[in-house]
Amino acid sequence: MNTINIDNKEFDVDALSENAKAQIISLRSCDQRMQDLQQELAILQTARNAYSNALKAELPDDADDATVK
Repeated sequence: MNTINIDNKEFDVDALSENAKAQIISLRSCDQRMQDLQQELAILQTARNAYSNALKAELPDDADDATVK
């Protein structure tokens, strides 16, 4: 039996209306997309940190050595 739990109530998905089943598919799609975006955000944050560290490594150690305009 394929079930889903909504508001602490368990429902047999096969017994639900076609519209309810469509809403479940949409919810699962949203959940998957959110998980994908969270993983992508983690990758981008890691890349950003690496770029920031690489930039810091290129900067002079003493601010007086840098030409600020």
